[in-house]
Amino acid sequence: MSTFNFSEFIQECTQDFTPVIDTSFKKKDFQHIDLSHVSKELKEIKIPSSMILQGKIEEYLAKHKKKVAYGGYDEKRNLYERSVIFNDDKAEISRDIHIGLDLWCEAGTAVVAPLDGTVHSFKDNLGFGNYGPTIILEHFIDERTFYTLYGHLTRQCLKNLAFGQIVEAGDKIGTLGSHKVNGDYAPHLHFQIIEDLQGFSGDYPGVVSKENLDFYLRNCPDPNLLLKIK
Repeated sequence: MSTFNFSEFIQECTQDFTPVIDTSFKKKDFQHIDLSHVSKELKEIKIPSSMILQGKIEEYLAKHKKKVAYGGYDEKRNLYERSVIFNDDKAEISRDIHIGLDLWCEAGTAVVAPLDGTVHSFKDNLGFGNYGPTIILEHFIDERTFYTLYGHLTRQCLKNLAFGQIVEAGDKIGTLGSHKVNGDYAPHLHFQIIEDLQGFSGDYPGVVSKENLDFYLRNCPDPNLLLKIK
């Protein structure tokens, strides 16, 4: 059994760049983007709509001659001011810190499993600002169990899944949804690694409050440790 802490363990699970979207994309096709509350790309827009954000990302990728924009782990964003999911008047605290990795590219792009695993759960998380169709895989490596979450997919992805279904690394598990089904976001994959799923099924918080951040950063380490995009 590994004696590494969870972040170190995740880093050791892969040795090189590991795809989680269309395997035709190479490492050189990815460009980091800052979508935080101090982003230069969004400084003129207080709360961008899905279509405005999609246009900004497309312009950014064209400028850098890349195909996929990525980033967002441990990033404080104003994107979530749009939705009551993160800013309920009855809640004592608001959630605005993103703890997954976002990969922004065209709707319909294939999503692939980066590791062998099984289907733990899946769900269409309806609602403005929510994940939309979501899949969670369970992995067991070196006597350790952990989970990966894939959010903002198409509804078609969920139709042929079964609980416990075996998935091999590189298998296509779905495609990216449009703003019409993905919670009203520009098309992207929300990819998150989770050690303790805390009883959730088909869902898990991907945006958290500053007050709870320390726990979630330990429970959900930087996905780039696994994917090694940079």
